[in-house]
Amino acid sequence: MAARFIASEVGQGLRRNLSMTLAMIITTAVALAMLGAGVLVVMTASASQAKYDYLNEFRVYVDRPISIEDPDCTAACGEIRDQLETTAGVASVEYKNPQETYEEFVELFSSTDPVLVESTSPDALGSRFTLTLDDPTRAESVAADLEAIAGIEVVQGQGELVERVFSVLDGIRNAAFAVAVVQLLATVLLIANMTQIAAFTRRTALGIMRLVGASRWYTELPFVVEAVLASVVGSLLAVGGLLGAKVVFLDRVLAEAYRANLVERITTADILMLAPGLIVAGAVVSALTAWVTLRVTVRQ
Repeated sequence: MAARFIASEVGQGLRRNLSMTLAMIITTAVALAMLGAGVLVVMTASASQAKYDYLNEFRVYVDRPISIEDPDCTAACGEIRDQLETTAGVASVEYKNPQETYEEFVELFSSTDPVLVESTSPDALGSRFTLTLDDPTRAESVAADLEAIAGIEVVQGQGELVERVFSVLDGIRNAAFAVAVVQLLATVLLIANMTQIAAFTRRTALGIMRLVGASRWYTELPFVVEAVLASVVGSLLAVGGLLGAKVVFLDRVLAEAYRANLVERITTADILMLAPGLIVAGAVVSALTAWVTLRVTVRQ
């Protein structure tokens, strides 16, 4: 009997305040979507923490003829290594022959870009030195010194690309959290208004129920359930929005970073793993808001 009464009251309440219910669903969806986006960015940045070492590295590729003639780096390649080791600002030098460079290439890109791996032959890559700097702030002066060394084909600094990628991530995170806070405030106000209006329109029935002995929680529960149902629908829309944004926006913006293996991918599994948390958070906030509003504004 109690469950039937609550279900009936909830259905009537949602129909009577349909426009406000829809507004609350949409606002909740936006708020939780922005919150989820911020959390996903934080998760991605944390998972990519190990890749920050790129900020302190240069990759120096040896000319192809030298790589072919001296794969063991004992002759012309060895002279280049000596110059690299004596370059001011370089803390350590690591050498990889063409075969090792290719194996590393396959390991890095086999999961993110298998087509690229298949189209690249083992002899397409030459020898490479990885330089670790003793101070990242000296990267520009080190790069200038490296340009003067003969026998070097490409000097690749990792800091600029990584800094650009994480500046994008930081911007997305900050914007998402800022919008989430504003939308969450709007959601709380909407829930409070909807609860007050619903309680006001049913004040006579509530008064009679209280007179015949109904407990306060029994009369308040339908309003709380209405708010929770609306928030759950909004949460599901938020999860759908995150899945859509991943395909339409994030995968394109971070495509270069994914290919370079600089950041961990945001996957569908990540979003689905986050979904229960968003649903629970929305339900708890809406339930607490409705309950507090009834306790503060409705006198029974």
